[in-house]
Amino acid sequence: MTERPRPLVGLSTSSVYPESSARAFGYAADLGYDAVEVMVGMDGLSQEIDAVAALSAHHGVPVCSVHAPCLLFTQRVWGTEPWGKLERSAEMAHAVGADVVVVHPAFRWQRDYAREFVDGIAALEESTGIAFAVENMYPWRTSKRRKGQKGLEMYMPGWDPSTETYANTTLDVSHASTARSDLLAMADAMGDSLRHIHLTDGSGSAKDEHLVPGRGAMPAAELLQHLAGRGFGGHVVLEINTRKVADADERTADLRESLAFARRHLGQAATGEPASP
Repeated sequence: MTERPRPLVGLSTSSVYPESSARAFGYAADLGYDAVEVMVGMDGLSQEIDAVAALSAHHGVPVCSVHAPCLLFTQRVWGTEPWGKLERSAEMAHAVGADVVVVHPAFRWQRDYAREFVDGIAALEESTGIAFAVENMYPWRTSKRRKGQKGLEMYMPGWDPSTETYANTTLDVSHASTARSDLLAMADAMGDSLRHIHLTDGSGSAKDEHLVPGRGAMPAAELLQHLAGRGFGGHVVLEINTRKVADADERTADLRESLAFARRHLGQAATGEPASP
């Protein structure tokens, strides 16, 4: 019988902010994460390919993925030309041994980029050999949104990559919460393109919360069990918000709890053992 691939459980460097990317590698090594995802732009070091490679080697923790600098606050990281940012992200991925670049859909005001986005992503995958896993986002809405009022559509060709023809996609649990999407249905709609998970949680708030998995209302445990049952062999990256913790000990506890949650629920379907509550 062919053994099913084992999902890699990684830590996003954004999970330790405002501590540095260097500290993220230390946490990952100390707590037993399989790998690290580098969020380019969280600090200056995250933008330096040689520095990231050196950190990975020093701590003995591989880089599984690179998150391209496509957030609002990283719009000027590595220049302002969006395709150039993605090409440089692929360059970093190759240099550090990562096989995935996570990318958000284009903003509506990036008209030329947005118009070419779907075909351009496919062309980049062909030319670089790197999987560009397009991430689900959400309509922008306020906490005072009136009943029945829809959020603003800020992404093109859309915030839901399951409706497009991307070869590779990322499913972010917190973003699905903010969009009030059916998480399991979205995973099924992504199908074989689902390459990458941002494991976190949310309460359905208009705010993108990135809670420790299990502390929100999303079926994060069921998602992992479902993925394990269908033989998912991609990356499960913890991308939580620890900005308001009291100290490093509390951050460590949150990162340890998140890792335990991932391993417990990924293992349940594979072994047939019931998961702990």
